[in-house]
Amino acid sequence: MGGDFGPRCIIPAIARCLSTHPGLKVILVGSSESMHEQVTHYPLPQDRIRWVPATEIILADDSPASVLRHKRDASMRVAIEQVRDGVADGCLSAGNTGALMVLARSILGTLEGIERPAIMAALPVSGKACHVLDMGANVDCSATQLFEFAVMASETVRETTGLARPRVGLLNIGREVHKGGKVVRDVSDMLRRCPALNYVGHIEGDGLFRDEADVVVCDGFVGNVVLKASEGLALYLQSELKQALAANRWLRLMSPLLRSALKPFGERHDPARYNGASLLGLNGVVVKSHGAANQLAFETAIERAMIACRAGLPKRIAHKLAECRLQL
Repeated sequence: MGGDFGPRCIIPAIARCLSTHPGLKVILVGSSESMHEQVTHYPLPQDRIRWVPATEIILADDSPASVLRHKRDASMRVAIEQVRDGVADGCLSAGNTGALMVLARSILGTLEGIERPAIMAALPVSGKACHVLDMGANVDCSATQLFEFAVMASETVRETTGLARPRVGLLNIGREVHKGGKVVRDVSDMLRRCPALNYVGHIEGDGLFRDEADVVVCDGFVGNVVLKASEGLALYLQSELKQALAANRWLRLMSPLLRSALKPFGERHDPARYNGASLLGLNGVVVKSHGAANQLAFETAIERAMIACRAGLPKRIAHKLAECRLQL
């Protein structure tokens, strides 16, 4: 029921994923009336679909604290409970991010020794993905928490992308080891002393888009600013390019050729192909889709959730954390 488009986007995305992934089964949680209305246009195989009704919806402006106390039959809460009860392998939602994090942490709990879960999202970099965390769940982080983020992200990227040794970078105001605040310097020292991680040192802001690291660690305040600024810059450049083409008569005549030439560029940097932020550090798989996701973007998020479930990601992360703590 979450996101800007709700079942109008989610049902067709599920229909397509069910047709391309024979092993996938889906539990749909929410308003039966809204969901069944869409199913008339996008038939779903009934042997691979289960319907779980929920009478309440968490709105975008609902505070996480109020959601935790009230709305006991909210679709998001009921969906996470399916994971807790072992009915589902993972949960995917396009709803309120703060509410999803609070509910997931409360219902599923965190892995042993984890102080705080983190949100990891992927930024497109030359047809690849640079995974950044935290993206907003933890505004103020300790060195220990940032170290845990690095371990969780490294193991997640290794399991879900096939990279044997993901490069881990620490976002900072300079490359030099003496730069940055005390927390940054402390976590940098911890990362250097952990041979289980492929730590490549400090990464500056432009390094995110120069393929200098596969995982970039920062606190939630910085990470969210990076994410929003990147999204805004991408939209701004698209707008400027369209205006430049429209303002020139010759370029307008050449627009079909230019569109064809720019198509691969657009596909490599299409945010829809990188949708699906992982909530790491929980006793279960939870993935957050962008609220404005279209059908293609939600299909991508479904596939990310499937990969995380098949990898048994929470257990993998717990094992890696235990290994890294022994090395400090």
